[in-house]
Amino acid sequence: MIRVVVVDDEELVRTGFRLILQAAGDIEVVATPTGAQAVREISLLKPDLVLLDIRMPDVDGLTILRQLQGLKPPPVVAMLTTFDSDEYIAMALRSAAAGFILKDTGPEQLAQMVRTLVSGGVVLSPKVTRTVVDGYLGSGAGSAASEQVELLTERERMVLVLIAEGLSNADIATRIHVSVGTVKDHVSAILTKLRVGSRVQAALVAQRAGLLDGSGEPL
Repeated sequence: MIRVVVVDDEELVRTGFRLILQAAGDIEVVATPTGAQAVREISLLKPDLVLLDIRMPDVDGLTILRQLQGLKPPPVVAMLTTFDSDEYIAMALRSAAAGFILKDTGPEQLAQMVRTLVSGGVVLSPKVTRTVVDGYLGSGAGSAASEQVELLTERERMVLVLIAEGLSNADIATRIHVSVGTVKDHVSAILTKLRVGSRVQAALVAQRAGLLDGSGEPL
């Protein structure tokens, strides 16, 4: 079972996510705290994944995210959002969020996103705006990203595209017929060459460089 904690200040959201995820059969929502209770419960329960509201009135989601990064080991965290603040999204990505999910995501898609995150994949909502990406990467993002990916080998570029599509290391290994260890080496080289700290950040570079279906459109 995949163990998930949902953190949100709205009871309706917490209840809804619990019902949706537990109906999947392989996912258990072990707690649904508000922001003030979140860090303590997560440190005790050690879930596989935390779904964290990016904006809450009692404790800011970004503050909780930074506190969770101090846990040993830190949990995988994806941000829940309505996209009312692109600045918050960019800050969350810089703070090692594994992705972000819209609160109106469909039930089947939500369960699959949880599985992808737990397996080490990247989840970026299909509705993410160019403003969000530009806010994270900065002005001139497209040309700068293109220059960055030019540093990669052909195989590394292939792996980067698969990262941006949300595949885990094991999935990538199966897709390109190599060992998981080889994929890990490629991922490490990609993060170093792109000068980014996470798979999500690498995926955004791929997006702005136009590697996704040759269009640079959002995932």
